[in-house]
This record gives sequence, C-alpha cells and structure tokens, in this order.
Amino acid sequence: MTDGAARGLSSLGSAVSSRFFEPSLRLGVTGLARAGKTVFITSLVANLLNRGRMLQLAAARQGRIESAYLQPQPDDTVPRFAYEDHLAALTGPTPHWPDSTRAVSELRLSLTLRPGGLLSGIQGPRRLHLDIVDYPGEWLLDLGLLDKTYAQWSVELLARLPARPVAAEFLQLLTTIETKAPHDEPKAQALAAVFTDYLQAARAAGFYDCSPGRFLLPGDLAGSPVLTFAPIPPEEAATRRSLWHEMERRYEAYKAKVVKPFFRDHFSRINRQVVLVDTLSAIHSGPQAVEDLRGAMGDVLAAFRPGRNGFLTSLLRGKRVEKILFAATKADHLHHLQHPQMTAIIEALTREARDRAQFAGAETAALTLAALRATTEETRQHDGAELPCVRGRLLDSGRQAAFYPGALPEDPAQLLIPARQGAARWLEGEYQAMQFAPAPLNLKPGDGPPHIRLDRAAEFLIGDQL
Repeated sequence: MTDGAARGLSSLGSAVSSRFFEPSLRLGVTGLARAGKTVFITSLVANLLNRGRMLQLAAARQGRIESAYLQPQPDDTVPRFAYEDHLAALTGPTPHWPDSTRAVSELRLSLTLRPGGLLSGIQGPRRLHLDIVDYPGEWLLDLGLLDKTYAQWSVELLARLPARPVAAEFLQLLTTIETKAPHDEPKAQALAAVFTDYLQAARAAGFYDCSPGRFLLPGDLAGSPVLTFAPIPPEEAATRRSLWHEMERRYEAYKAKVVKPFFRDHFSRINRQVVLVDTLSAIHSGPQAVEDLRGAMGDVLAAFRPGRNGFLTSLLRGKRVEKILFAATKADHLHHLQHPQMTAIIEALTREARDRAQFAGAETAALTLAALRATTEETRQHDGAELPCVRGRLLDSGRQAAFYPGALPEDPAQLLIPARQGAARWLEGEYQAMQFAPAPLNLKPGDGPPHIRLDRAAEFLIGDQL
C-alpha cells in the first residue's frame, strides 16, 4: 500500500508537470542476453541527433524536429548512459562492440518540436524530454519472482533442469545436500556457486529463463547473503535453523531488497518499452531454446503493467506501459528477402504476450531491425541455386566472409510446433548464427549510423508524441 501511494504521488507530480510545463516520455530499453541494448540506444540517440537516415520517422521527414540535444538526466542517483564512449567504440578508426549492459543507466535527450497542421501558424515550438532507461533483461525476469514463494520457485525450476546437460553438476551436488540438516554456511556458499555456474552455462547455451538475474550481474552484491541461495526440494518439516529455512529466508530477502526496489525506483515509472530479442541465435541453438524464448517473452510481459495513461488513471494507478515493441535484432545477419519470415517468427513467439497487453489497453508491435548495420548483401551460386547472403567482417578472426544462415520457413509453426513438442533438433533445415564486427564508417554530415528499420521503431515508440 505504501509503494502504491508513493507511486501515486510521483505520478501526480509528473502528470501535472507534463500537462502544464515540459512533457517527458520515459522509454525503457531491455532485452535478453546479447540482444544489443547498448547498440540500440547509442544508434537511436545518434540518429535522433543527426536525422538524415530517419525517413520513416514522420516528424524528422517533415522537418518538425528543429533541434535535439543531450541534457543532464532527472535522476541524480542513476548512472548516466555512456553515450559518447559507446558511439566512439562503434564509429572510431577501429570499430568494436561496446561493453554490454550490466546495471541500470539513463540518458535524457531533449527535442524542440515545431507544430504542424492548423496550429503551425499560431503556436510556437514546444519541447519534449525523452528519458531513455537501459536495464538488463535478466532483471526484468526477476519481477516474476514477486508472485512466487520459495517452494513454488524451487519446484518449477528443478522440474526443468533434468533435460539440460549444463545442469548436471548442480543436480549431482543437490543429491548430497540434506535439507533438514542445520544450516552450514560453507555448504550454502558452495551450492550457490554451482547454481550460479549453471545459470552462466544456461545463458551461454541459449536458454533465457536464467533468473535470479543478479546472480549473473551481481555488481556490489557479490558474495552477499541475498545472492547465496539456490533451489532445493521443498521440505515441510524443516526447522528454523535448517538449510531449507535459511535458503527460503534469503530468497525472500532477495525479493524484498533487490527486486522490489528495482520495480519501485525504475520499472514502475516507464510508459514506453522496447524488448530486444536475438531470435536468430535462439533458432540456431535449437527447439528447446526457441520454446524457452517463447516462455520468457510471456514472463517479460507479465512483469509489465500495460494500459493507457489517461490523466486520471496515471494519478490514481501510477504509470502504465502504453506501447510495447518486440524487436528481433541483428536483421543485418539476414538478406532482406528473409526479413518477412523473421518478422513472422517474432510475431508468433510474442503472440500470447501481445494479445494480453492489447486486451489491457496497450498498443504492441513486432518487427525486425538492426540498430547498426554491419554487413552488405550479395547473392552467391551454390549447387546450381542462388543463395541470398550477407558479407561482413568476422568478429573472431577479422576476415571478410559471406554468410547464409539457412532458409527460414514461411510458416512460423514449422519452428514453434517442434519447439513446443520438445524436439531435440530441427527435422527440416539447419540454421546458423554468425558474429560480425562493426564495419568502419564514413558518415556524411547530418547522417547517423546506418541501420535497418530503426526509424520505424522510433515512429511506433515516440512518433505520436512528436
């Protein structure tokens, strides 16, 4: 109740300020592992500052954005998104991918807008502040823990592990643990360490349900009791001094001292959201990874509070996420002839989640994009057929190579049905994923970095406010 009242008071202040002074729009950017959040934000800001490549953003195409500039962010306790450093990494003489997101950060971009239509002659320019909040997708999945007890979480998680070879060491250690025995801190730390190793290996293997997220990105919490627990089978007769009871206590402390503050301070204030998904890598990892991704998308949306932000509703119920964009990233790893198939796959993966959001009043969309284009397209002859390929500089060796990922199916059900049925591998077709390094850039004045459909994403997320 206290958190709700605090959100209401915060919403009252922001709603009054937005109505009578300078409005602000809070855009959340998240994504699961290796989805490209840092590159997305860097390229989006660079292309809003230099709008020569933003033709699908109506306000830019019509010349109604008079200026755009960076300002100090409104939250003094949140680190600033290192835009200049990341841009230098992508556009410097030796371009390389910037470091991935490891904590919450924020950046404010202010836009001066000239009104259009009938108001253009009688109304002067207005200003809109775009506050971009970057946070790890693993933290977003943690919000689902708020509705689960330790016993429920343990049962659900342990039921999935036997089918995953990367969990073998943790499951073996679990057989040696006596849950009714008195709590022993070295044993608890060893169990939590092996569980953390499993989460790291699961993420590397292409799985997405890798929560608690702070186990992967501990920061200054490394070694603390809130990160020293693991799932163990439920034990009804456990005493207060038992290992089971101590694990349960630390799980509840994790929710109260890590998850809830993130929801209260950052997540509950977002009113536009983009969720980035590395769909091609999931397909490459196999049917189990695709099914895991589909479930993760449902968990991601369950964390949101979708709906419309009317003046009274924002006062009474706090901020709601009005628009959610699910974007399949790395479109430059595919020839444009395969982009419709990738878009159909991301639409199918997020169908249930998007339907629930639309029912609650939010507007959703799915598309395929590349925030920074790192390849060029070409066609190659192979066994008498023409293959639509992309060419780029390989990340591991630095050499130029042409790449064909495989023919994505026209019907997404050809991927989703085997995934739901628990198939071990794809019966028809093999799909590959390749890691490309960013290409050297020679930007013209007024142009941002090259991209694919970043302007369409911006039009959906903020176009109505411009």
